[in-house]
Parts: sequence; C-alpha cells; structure tokens
Amino acid sequence: MANKKKRKLKTKKAVAKRFKVTATGKIMRRPTGQGHFNAKEGGKKRRSKRKLVPVSKAEAKKLKRLLPYL
Repeated sequence: MANKKKRKLKTKKAVAKRFKVTATGKIMRRPTGQGHFNAKEGGKKRRSKRKLVPVSKAEAKKLKRLLPYL
C-alpha cells in the first residue's frame, strides 16, 4: 500500500509581509505613495495614509492562492 500524502503548500513570504488578513477574511494593504516625500503634504493626508485599505475582490482571489494558510 503506497503512502500518499498531500504536500504542504508554501506561503509566499514577500506577500505575507505586505498584506494582513482581518478576522472577517478581508485582505488589507498599505496605501500607495507613503514611502517618502510626505513632508510637503498636510497632516490629515499623512495620517490617512497610515490606515490600511482593502484590496479589490479580484486581487484578493489571487492573493489567497499565494497565502494558503492566512
């Protein structure tokens, strides 16, 4: 009798570091344009860039393949 085991899926670590999954299952990311050159923007804009934003449904479907255990 051959021992057939299902292989473990590997998580893409680069993706895991960039995205977070909420308790409800939504995938969140950091907003774009906040790496540097933020001094010239107003405080309200800078604060709003700290918050995570959800990814689109199409992107979430692709990301779930890369993050099998999240």
